[in-house]
Amino acid sequence: MENERLITMNALMEILEKGGYFHIVMGKVLDKYSYLPAVKRHFIRCVAGGCVEKRICLDYCIDLYSKTKTEKMKPVIRTILRMGTYQLLFMDNIPPSAAVNESVKLARQKGFSQLSGFVNGVLRKIASQKDMIVFPDREKDRTLYLSVKYSFPEWLARYADELYGKEKSESVLEALGGKKRLSIRLSELMDAEKKEKLLSDMKDKGVILEKADGFDNVYYMENPDDIRSLPGFEEGLFYIQDTGAAAVVAQADIKASDVIVDVCSAPGGKAIHAAERLEAARRKAPGEKTGYVIARDLTDKKTEIIRENVERCRLENVIIQKHDATVFDKELEGKADILIADLPCSGLGVISKKPDIRYRVLPEDITALQSLQRKILTASIPYVKPGGVLIYSTCTITREENEDNRDWILAGFPFEIISEKRLTPGEEESDGFYILMLKKKGS
Repeated sequence: MENERLITMNALMEILEKGGYFHIVMGKVLDKYSYLPAVKRHFIRCVAGGCVEKRICLDYCIDLYSKTKTEKMKPVIRTILRMGTYQLLFMDNIPPSAAVNESVKLARQKGFSQLSGFVNGVLRKIASQKDMIVFPDREKDRTLYLSVKYSFPEWLARYADELYGKEKSESVLEALGGKKRLSIRLSELMDAEKKEKLLSDMKDKGVILEKADGFDNVYYMENPDDIRSLPGFEEGLFYIQDTGAAAVVAQADIKASDVIVDVCSAPGGKAIHAAERLEAARRKAPGEKTGYVIARDLTDKKTEIIRENVERCRLENVIIQKHDATVFDKELEGKADILIADLPCSGLGVISKKPDIRYRVLPEDITALQSLQRKILTASIPYVKPGGVLIYSTCTITREENEDNRDWILAGFPFEIISEKRLTPGEEESDGFYILMLKKKGS
Protein backbone atom coordinates (compact mmCIF):
# COMPACT_ATOMS: atom_id res chain seq x y z
CA MET A 1 0.00 0.00 0.00
CA GLU A 2 1.27 3.48 -0.87
CA ASN A 3 2.65 5.60 1.99
CA GLU A 4 0.45 8.70 2.27
CA ARG A 5 3.22 10.67 4.01
CA LEU A 6 5.67 10.02 1.18
CA ILE A 7 3.03 11.04 -1.37
CA THR A 8 2.35 14.23 0.59
CA MET A 9 6.06 15.01 0.90
CA ASN A 10 6.60 14.60 -2.84
CA ALA A 11 3.65 16.89 -3.58
CA LEU A 12 4.97 19.54 -1.19
CA MET A 13 8.44 19.35 -2.73
CA GLU A 14 6.84 20.05 -6.10
CA ILE A 15 4.82 23.00 -4.76
CA LEU A 16 7.05 24.70 -2.19
CA GLU A 17 10.51 23.86 -3.55
CA LYS A 18 9.95 23.71 -7.31
CA GLY A 19 7.22 26.33 -7.72
CA GLY A 20 4.39 24.06 -8.84
CA TYR A 21 0.86 25.43 -8.58
CA PHE A 22 -0.97 23.97 -5.61
CA HIS A 23 -4.30 23.26 -7.37
CA ILE A 24 -2.60 21.68 -10.38
CA VAL A 25 -0.17 19.51 -8.41
CA MET A 26 -2.82 18.36 -5.95
CA GLY A 27 -5.31 17.67 -8.73
CA LYS A 28 -2.80 15.35 -10.41
CA VAL A 29 -1.84 13.66 -7.13
CA LEU A 30 -5.43 12.97 -6.09
CA ASP A 31 -6.22 11.68 -9.58
CA LYS A 32 -3.21 9.37 -9.55
CA TYR A 33 -4.04 7.96 -6.12
CA SER A 34 -7.81 7.90 -6.47
CA TYR A 35 -7.74 4.21 -5.48
CA LEU A 36 -6.47 4.96 -1.98
CA PRO A 37 -8.86 4.72 0.99
CA ALA A 38 -10.71 7.95 1.78
CA VAL A 39 -8.84 8.37 5.08
CA LYS A 40 -5.46 8.41 3.30
CA ARG A 41 -6.67 10.80 0.61
CA HIS A 42 -7.97 13.06 3.36
CA PHE A 43 -4.56 13.00 5.06
CA ILE A 44 -2.83 13.97 1.81
CA ARG A 45 -5.24 16.86 1.18
CA CYS A 46 -5.14 18.06 4.76
CA VAL A 47 -1.39 17.98 5.37
CA ALA A 48 -0.35 19.24 1.92
CA GLY A 49 -2.91 22.05 2.03
CA GLY A 50 -2.07 22.88 5.63
CA CYS A 51 1.68 23.04 5.06
CA VAL A 52 1.24 25.43 2.14
CA GLU A 53 -1.35 27.51 3.97
CA LYS A 54 0.67 27.73 7.23
CA ARG A 55 4.19 27.79 5.78
CA ILE A 56 5.28 31.08 7.38
CA CYS A 57 3.89 30.07 10.78
CA LEU A 58 5.44 26.58 10.54
CA ASP A 59 8.88 27.96 9.63
CA TYR A 60 8.69 30.42 12.53
CA CYS A 61 7.94 27.59 14.99
CA ILE A 62 10.62 25.31 13.57
CA ASP A 63 13.19 28.11 13.77
CA LEU A 64 12.43 28.55 17.47
CA TYR A 65 13.70 25.02 18.18
CA SER A 66 16.32 24.46 15.51
CA LYS A 67 19.87 25.84 15.43
CA THR A 68 19.76 25.48 11.65
CA LYS A 69 17.11 27.85 10.30
CA THR A 70 14.61 26.53 7.76
CA GLU A 71 16.00 28.62 4.92
CA LYS A 72 19.41 26.91 5.38
CA MET A 73 18.04 23.34 5.57
CA LYS A 74 18.09 20.74 2.85
CA PRO A 75 14.74 20.95 1.01
CA VAL A 76 13.73 17.38 1.90
CA ILE A 77 14.42 17.90 5.62
CA ARG A 78 12.67 21.27 5.57
CA THR A 79 9.61 19.65 4.00
CA ILE A 80 9.57 16.75 6.47
CA LEU A 81 9.82 19.15 9.41
CA ARG A 82 6.98 21.28 8.04
CA MET A 83 4.81 18.19 7.73
CA GLY A 84 5.65 16.97 11.21
CA THR A 85 5.14 20.39 12.77
CA TYR A 86 1.80 20.84 11.04
CA GLN A 87 0.59 17.52 12.41
CA LEU A 88 1.76 18.42 15.91
CA LEU A 89 0.23 21.90 15.99
CA PHE A 90 -2.90 21.61 13.88
CA MET A 91 -4.04 17.95 13.76
CA ASP A 92 -5.44 16.74 17.07
CA ASN A 93 -6.35 13.37 15.55
CA ILE A 94 -2.68 12.48 14.94
CA PRO A 95 -0.84 11.24 18.06
CA PRO A 96 2.35 13.29 18.64
CA SER A 97 4.39 10.09 18.74
CA ALA A 98 3.12 9.14 15.28
CA ALA A 99 3.86 12.61 13.87
CA VAL A 100 7.45 12.43 15.18
CA ASN A 101 8.22 8.77 14.45
CA GLU A 102 6.77 8.79 10.95
CA SER A 103 8.77 11.94 10.13
CA VAL A 104 11.96 10.21 11.27
CA LYS A 105 11.11 7.17 9.10
CA LEU A 106 10.49 9.48 6.15
CA ALA A 107 13.93 11.10 6.56
CA ARG A 108 15.55 7.65 6.54
CA GLN A 109 13.45 6.52 3.60
CA LYS A 110 14.64 9.53 1.57
CA GLY A 111 18.29 8.72 2.29
CA PHE A 112 18.89 11.16 5.15
CA SER A 113 19.53 8.70 8.00
CA GLN A 114 22.34 10.94 9.24
CA LEU A 115 19.78 13.72 9.82
CA SER A 116 17.03 11.55 11.31
CA GLY A 117 18.25 12.41 14.82
CA PHE A 118 18.01 16.11 13.98
CA VAL A 119 14.43 15.66 12.75
CA ASN A 120 13.58 13.67 15.87
CA GLY A 121 15.08 16.28 18.20
CA VAL A 122 13.38 19.31 16.66
CA LEU A 123 9.96 17.68 16.50
CA ARG A 124 10.17 16.31 20.05
CA LYS A 125 10.95 19.80 21.33
CA ILE A 126 7.96 21.23 19.46
CA ALA A 127 5.72 18.40 20.69
CA SER A 128 6.70 18.97 24.32
CA GLN A 129 6.44 22.77 24.19
CA LYS A 130 3.73 23.43 21.63
CA ASP A 131 1.47 25.05 24.22
CA MET A 132 4.25 27.47 25.20
CA ILE A 133 5.19 28.79 21.75
CA VAL A 134 5.50 32.58 21.89
CA PHE A 135 4.38 34.48 18.79
CA PRO A 136 5.64 37.97 17.89
CA ASP A 137 4.24 40.72 20.11
CA ARG A 138 1.08 42.13 18.56
CA GLU A 139 1.59 45.60 20.04
CA LYS A 140 5.31 45.98 19.35
CA ASP A 141 5.27 44.66 15.77
CA ARG A 142 1.74 44.23 14.47
CA THR A 143 2.84 43.45 10.91
CA LEU A 144 5.16 40.63 11.98
CA TYR A 145 2.48 39.28 14.34
CA LEU A 146 -0.13 39.18 11.55
CA SER A 147 2.39 37.66 9.14
CA VAL A 148 3.31 34.79 11.47
CA LYS A 149 -0.12 34.25 13.02
CA TYR A 150 -1.96 34.00 9.70
CA SER A 151 0.96 33.05 7.40
CA PHE A 152 0.81 36.00 5.06
CA PRO A 153 3.81 37.92 3.69
CA GLU A 154 4.40 41.13 5.62
CA TRP A 155 3.51 43.36 2.67
CA LEU A 156 0.09 41.71 2.44
CA ALA A 157 -0.50 42.04 6.18
CA ARG A 158 0.24 45.78 5.90
CA TYR A 159 -2.00 46.06 2.84
CA ALA A 160 -4.91 44.46 4.71
CA ASP A 161 -4.52 47.02 7.49
CA GLU A 162 -4.56 49.84 4.93
CA LEU A 163 -7.53 48.42 3.03
CA TYR A 164 -9.80 47.34 5.88
CA GLY A 165 -8.45 49.18 8.93
CA LYS A 166 -6.94 47.54 11.99
CA GLU A 167 -10.33 46.71 13.51
CA LYS A 168 -11.31 44.52 10.57
CA SER A 169 -8.15 43.39 8.81
CA GLU A 170 -7.29 40.56 11.19
CA SER A 171 -10.67 38.86 10.72
CA VAL A 172 -10.27 39.22 6.94
CA LEU A 173 -6.82 37.62 6.99
CA GLU A 174 -8.11 34.82 9.18
CA ALA A 175 -11.03 34.18 6.81
CA LEU A 176 -8.88 34.42 3.69
CA GLY A 177 -6.55 31.74 4.97
CA GLY A 178 -9.23 29.55 6.52
CA LYS A 179 -10.95 26.51 5.13
CA LYS A 180 -14.23 27.01 3.26
CA ARG A 181 -16.87 24.48 2.41
CA LEU A 182 -17.02 23.39 -1.19
CA SER A 183 -20.03 24.76 -3.04
CA ILE A 184 -21.79 23.48 -6.13
CA ARG A 185 -24.34 25.08 -8.43
CA LEU A 186 -27.08 22.81 -9.70
CA SER A 187 -28.13 23.06 -13.31
CA GLU A 188 -30.98 25.51 -13.81
CA LEU A 189 -32.45 23.24 -16.49
CA MET A 190 -33.65 20.58 -14.03
CA ASP A 191 -37.27 20.46 -12.96
CA ALA A 192 -38.14 20.23 -9.26
CA GLU A 193 -38.54 16.44 -9.32
CA LYS A 194 -35.15 15.82 -10.95
CA LYS A 195 -33.49 18.27 -8.58
CA GLU A 196 -34.93 16.52 -5.52
CA LYS A 197 -33.79 13.14 -6.80
CA LEU A 198 -30.25 14.42 -7.38
CA LEU A 199 -30.05 15.87 -3.88
CA SER A 200 -31.42 12.65 -2.43
CA ASP A 201 -28.92 10.52 -4.37
CA MET A 202 -26.05 12.66 -3.11
CA LYS A 203 -27.20 12.32 0.49
CA ASP A 204 -27.38 8.56 0.00
CA LYS A 205 -23.66 8.72 -0.88
CA GLY A 206 -22.95 10.33 2.49
CA VAL A 207 -22.64 13.88 1.19
CA ILE A 208 -23.93 16.62 3.51
CA LEU A 209 -25.64 19.48 1.66
CA GLU A 210 -26.78 22.88 2.85
CA LYS A 211 -28.50 25.47 0.66
CA ALA A 212 -26.53 28.71 0.33
CA ASP A 213 -28.33 31.87 1.41
CA GLY A 214 -29.57 34.00 -1.47
CA PHE A 215 -29.44 31.24 -4.11
CA ASP A 216 -32.00 28.77 -5.43
CA ASN A 217 -29.50 26.31 -6.84
CA VAL A 218 -26.24 26.70 -4.91
CA TYR A 219 -25.41 24.28 -2.09
CA TYR A 220 -22.51 23.89 0.32
CA MET A 221 -21.13 20.38 0.30
CA GLU A 222 -19.33 18.41 2.99
CA ASN A 223 -17.77 14.95 2.93
CA PRO A 224 -17.27 14.57 -0.83
CA ASP A 225 -14.29 12.35 -1.59
CA ASP A 226 -14.26 12.10 -5.37
CA ILE A 227 -16.52 14.74 -6.92
CA ARG A 228 -16.51 13.05 -10.32
CA SER A 229 -17.99 9.86 -8.89
CA LEU A 230 -21.01 11.66 -7.43
CA PRO A 231 -24.47 11.25 -8.95
CA GLY A 232 -25.12 13.82 -11.65
CA PHE A 233 -21.53 14.82 -12.36
CA GLU A 234 -21.11 13.00 -15.67
CA GLU A 235 -24.56 14.21 -16.76
CA GLY A 236 -23.61 17.83 -16.07
CA LEU A 237 -26.32 18.28 -13.46
CA PHE A 238 -24.03 20.33 -11.23
CA TYR A 239 -20.95 22.49 -11.51
CA ILE A 240 -18.37 23.19 -8.79
CA GLN A 241 -18.64 26.94 -8.26
CA ASP A 242 -18.10 29.31 -5.35
CA THR A 243 -21.02 31.48 -4.30
CA GLY A 244 -19.07 34.57 -5.38
CA ALA A 245 -18.59 33.19 -8.90
CA ALA A 246 -22.24 32.09 -9.05
CA ALA A 247 -23.35 35.60 -8.07
CA VAL A 248 -21.72 37.09 -11.19
CA VAL A 249 -24.32 35.65 -13.56
CA ALA A 250 -27.13 35.21 -11.03
CA GLN A 251 -27.88 38.92 -10.92
CA ALA A 252 -27.99 39.38 -14.70
CA ASP A 253 -31.44 39.67 -16.30
CA ILE A 254 -30.84 37.22 -19.16
CA LYS A 255 -33.46 37.12 -21.93
CA ALA A 256 -34.07 34.34 -24.44
CA SER A 257 -32.60 36.24 -27.40
CA ASP A 258 -29.54 37.71 -25.68
CA VAL A 259 -26.08 37.52 -27.15
CA ILE A 260 -23.65 37.04 -24.26
CA VAL A 261 -19.88 37.39 -24.65
CA ASP A 262 -17.51 36.01 -22.01
CA VAL A 263 -14.06 37.31 -22.96
CA CYS A 264 -11.90 35.41 -20.42
CA SER A 265 -14.02 32.33 -19.95
CA ALA A 266 -11.87 29.37 -18.87
CA PRO A 267 -12.72 27.05 -17.22
CA GLY A 268 -16.20 28.08 -18.38
CA GLY A 269 -18.30 28.22 -15.20
CA LYS A 270 -19.84 31.62 -15.83
CA ALA A 271 -20.44 30.91 -19.54
CA ILE A 272 -22.18 27.65 -18.59
CA HIS A 273 -24.30 29.43 -15.98
CA ALA A 274 -25.27 32.08 -18.54
CA ALA A 275 -26.05 29.42 -21.16
CA GLU A 276 -28.34 27.58 -18.73
CA ARG A 277 -30.19 30.79 -17.91
CA LEU A 278 -30.46 31.56 -21.62
CA GLU A 279 -31.96 28.14 -22.35
CA ALA A 280 -34.32 28.41 -19.37
CA ALA A 281 -35.54 31.78 -20.70
CA ARG A 282 -35.99 30.31 -24.19
CA ARG A 283 -38.15 27.47 -22.85
CA LYS A 284 -40.43 30.04 -21.24
CA ALA A 285 -40.66 32.06 -24.47
CA PRO A 286 -40.56 29.53 -27.33
CA GLY A 287 -41.40 32.12 -29.97
CA GLU A 288 -38.39 34.28 -29.16
CA LYS A 289 -35.27 34.40 -31.27
CA THR A 290 -32.66 32.06 -29.73
CA GLY A 291 -29.64 33.69 -28.14
CA TYR A 292 -26.21 32.22 -27.51
CA VAL A 293 -23.03 32.57 -25.47
CA ILE A 294 -19.61 33.23 -27.00
CA ALA A 295 -16.97 31.84 -24.63
CA ARG A 296 -13.43 32.95 -25.42
CA ASP A 297 -9.97 32.48 -24.02
CA LEU A 298 -6.35 32.87 -25.01
CA THR A 299 -5.05 29.35 -25.72
CA ASP A 300 -6.06 26.00 -27.17
CA LYS A 301 -5.57 24.43 -23.73
CA LYS A 302 -7.99 26.87 -22.11
CA THR A 303 -10.62 26.58 -24.83
CA GLU A 304 -10.40 22.79 -24.61
CA ILE A 305 -11.14 22.98 -20.87
CA ILE A 306 -14.19 25.15 -21.64
CA ARG A 307 -15.28 22.66 -24.31
CA GLU A 308 -15.00 19.69 -21.95
CA ASN A 309 -17.12 21.42 -19.32
CA VAL A 310 -19.72 22.63 -21.81
CA GLU A 311 -20.04 19.15 -23.32
CA ARG A 312 -20.37 17.56 -19.87
CA CYS A 313 -23.19 19.99 -19.12
CA ARG A 314 -24.94 19.06 -22.39
CA LEU A 315 -25.23 22.63 -23.66
CA GLU A 316 -25.59 23.49 -27.33
CA ASN A 317 -25.89 27.28 -27.15
CA VAL A 318 -22.22 28.02 -26.42
CA ILE A 319 -19.77 29.01 -29.16
CA ILE A 320 -16.17 28.44 -28.02
CA GLN A 321 -13.43 30.54 -29.61
CA LYS A 322 -9.71 31.11 -29.11
CA HIS A 323 -9.04 34.83 -28.97
CA ASP A 324 -6.67 37.26 -27.27
CA ALA A 325 -8.96 39.46 -25.17
CA THR A 326 -6.56 42.40 -25.42
CA VAL A 327 -7.16 42.55 -29.19
CA PHE A 328 -10.32 44.31 -30.43
CA ASP A 329 -12.54 42.15 -32.67
CA LYS A 330 -14.46 44.30 -35.15
CA GLU A 331 -16.90 41.44 -35.81
CA LEU A 332 -18.31 41.72 -32.27
CA GLU A 333 -18.66 45.51 -32.13
CA GLY A 334 -22.08 46.45 -30.78
CA LYS A 335 -23.26 42.80 -30.72
CA ALA A 336 -23.31 41.93 -26.99
CA ASP A 337 -26.41 42.33 -24.87
CA ILE A 338 -24.26 41.21 -21.95
CA LEU A 339 -20.46 41.30 -21.73
CA ILE A 340 -18.90 39.19 -18.98
CA ALA A 341 -15.46 40.53 -18.12
CA ASP A 342 -14.27 38.26 -15.32
CA LEU A 343 -10.67 39.21 -15.83
CA PRO A 344 -7.25 37.83 -14.87
CA CYS A 345 -6.44 39.19 -11.42
CA SER A 346 -4.17 38.68 -8.43
CA GLY A 347 -6.58 36.05 -7.07
CA LEU A 348 -6.15 37.14 -3.46
CA GLY A 349 -9.82 36.42 -2.80
CA VAL A 350 -9.42 32.69 -3.47
CA ILE A 351 -6.44 31.97 -1.21
CA SER A 352 -8.53 29.44 0.71
CA LYS A 353 -8.58 27.28 -2.45
CA LYS A 354 -5.16 28.21 -3.81
CA PRO A 355 -3.07 28.86 -0.69
CA ASP A 356 0.18 29.35 -2.61
CA ILE A 357 -1.16 32.58 -4.17
CA ARG A 358 -0.13 34.50 -1.04
CA TYR A 359 3.52 33.66 -1.74
CA ARG A 360 3.38 34.24 -5.50
CA VAL A 361 1.77 37.68 -5.72
CA LEU A 362 3.97 40.74 -5.22
CA PRO A 363 2.86 44.40 -4.96
CA GLU A 364 4.19 45.15 -8.45
CA ASP A 365 2.06 42.32 -9.86
CA ILE A 366 -1.10 44.17 -8.85
CA THR A 367 -0.07 47.22 -10.87
CA ALA A 368 0.76 45.05 -13.87
CA LEU A 369 -2.56 43.22 -13.62
CA GLN A 370 -4.49 46.48 -13.42
CA SER A 371 -2.80 47.54 -16.66
CA LEU A 372 -3.76 44.22 -18.31
CA GLN A 373 -7.35 44.52 -17.08
CA ARG A 374 -7.67 47.98 -18.58
CA LYS A 375 -6.20 46.80 -21.87
CA ILE A 376 -8.79 44.01 -22.04
CA LEU A 377 -11.62 46.37 -21.08
CA THR A 378 -10.55 48.89 -23.74
CA ALA A 379 -10.68 46.16 -26.39
CA SER A 380 -13.90 44.54 -25.14
CA ILE A 381 -16.18 47.37 -24.06
CA PRO A 382 -17.07 48.28 -27.68
CA TYR A 383 -18.76 44.86 -27.95
CA VAL A 384 -21.55 46.10 -25.65
CA LYS A 385 -24.50 47.48 -27.60
CA PRO A 386 -26.23 50.68 -26.40
CA GLY A 387 -28.49 49.69 -23.53
CA GLY A 388 -26.43 46.53 -23.01
CA VAL A 389 -24.77 45.39 -19.79
CA LEU A 390 -21.14 45.05 -18.77
CA ILE A 391 -20.41 42.75 -15.83
CA TYR A 392 -16.91 43.37 -14.52
CA SER A 393 -15.71 40.97 -11.84
CA THR A 394 -12.57 39.76 -10.10
CA CYS A 395 -11.77 37.18 -7.45
CA THR A 396 -9.51 39.54 -5.55
CA ILE A 397 -9.72 42.14 -2.79
CA THR A 398 -7.39 44.89 -4.01
CA ARG A 399 -8.57 48.45 -4.49
CA GLU A 400 -6.44 48.82 -7.62
CA GLU A 401 -8.15 45.95 -9.43
CA ASN A 402 -11.67 46.73 -8.20
CA GLU A 403 -12.80 50.23 -7.22
CA ASP A 404 -10.01 52.00 -9.11
CA ASN A 405 -11.03 50.17 -12.30
CA ARG A 406 -14.66 51.08 -11.65
CA ASP A 407 -13.73 54.76 -11.54
CA TRP A 408 -11.59 54.35 -14.66
CA ILE A 409 -14.48 52.78 -16.61
CA LEU A 410 -16.93 55.47 -15.57
CA ALA A 411 -14.47 58.24 -16.46
CA GLY A 412 -13.70 56.92 -19.92
CA PHE A 413 -16.81 55.14 -21.20
CA PRO A 414 -20.57 55.89 -21.34
CA PHE A 415 -21.77 53.61 -18.55
CA GLU A 416 -23.86 53.98 -15.41
CA ILE A 417 -23.80 51.66 -12.40
CA ILE A 418 -26.66 49.18 -12.01
CA SER A 419 -25.18 47.39 -8.99
CA GLU A 420 -21.89 46.92 -7.16
CA LYS A 421 -21.10 44.08 -4.79
CA ARG A 422 -18.06 43.32 -2.66
CA LEU A 423 -17.89 39.90 -1.05
CA THR A 424 -15.53 40.19 1.91
CA PRO A 425 -14.08 37.04 3.50
CA GLY A 426 -15.26 36.79 7.07
CA GLU A 427 -18.52 38.59 6.35
CA GLU A 428 -19.95 36.06 3.89
CA GLU A 429 -19.17 32.39 3.38
CA SER A 430 -17.60 33.15 0.06
CA ASP A 431 -14.33 33.80 -1.61
CA GLY A 432 -13.31 37.44 -1.86
CA PHE A 433 -15.12 38.74 -4.92
CA TYR A 434 -15.94 42.04 -6.61
CA ILE A 435 -18.88 42.28 -9.00
CA LEU A 436 -19.76 45.48 -10.86
CA MET A 437 -22.74 45.64 -13.22
CA LEU A 438 -23.00 48.63 -15.54
CA LYS A 439 -25.44 49.67 -18.28
CA LYS A 440 -24.23 51.31 -21.47
CA LYS A 441 -25.97 54.59 -22.10
CA GLY A 442 -28.14 54.88 -25.20
CA SER A 443 -30.82 52.67 -26.66
